Amino acid sequence: MTRLDDTDRRLIAATQAGLPLVQAPYACIAADLGLTEAQVIDRLSQLQARGVIRRIALAPNHYALGMTANGMSVWDVEDKVAGTLGEMIGALDFVSHCYLRPRAPVWRYNLFAMLHGKSRTEVEDKRTRIRALLGPACLADDILYSTRILKKTGLRLRDGQER
Repeated sequence: MTRLDDTDRRLIAATQAGLPLVQAPYACIAADLGLTEAQVIDRLSQLQARGVIRRIALAPNHYALGMTANGMSVWDVEDKVAGTLGEMIGALDFVSHCYLRPRAPVWRYNLFAMLHGKSRTEVEDKRTRIRALLGPACLADDILYSTRILKKTGLRLRDGQER
């Protein structure tokens, strides 16, 4: 179990709903906590190194941006090239995240890429571009469209609970 000191707990509490939308978010948090910007950055880095925080990332609300057609494209690609192809797909400017997963007995797909668009036609056009990029290494594909918005949250602390 990883022990958190009071400053770590206050820092997590101050950031768990997201960073402030200002030019210098770490400086803003530092001022609220009585720390320096460098201390906030260092502590967040330490929390990440210890595995308390996995990553600090942007999580846009695609619906608020007008991207109401959102689909997880799934790909059955040859395992020997899956890593290389995944890097290529993940680098596309219209893919928000891309990752490899082990195949399951009833699920043949091993490469996943999230696509967003203003319409399903736009998303399907992006899927077609990926299919062309994968070429003959692509054995099959499908897309799973979102039907509702799931609440996205990061690390949350509850009273009396430490990780």
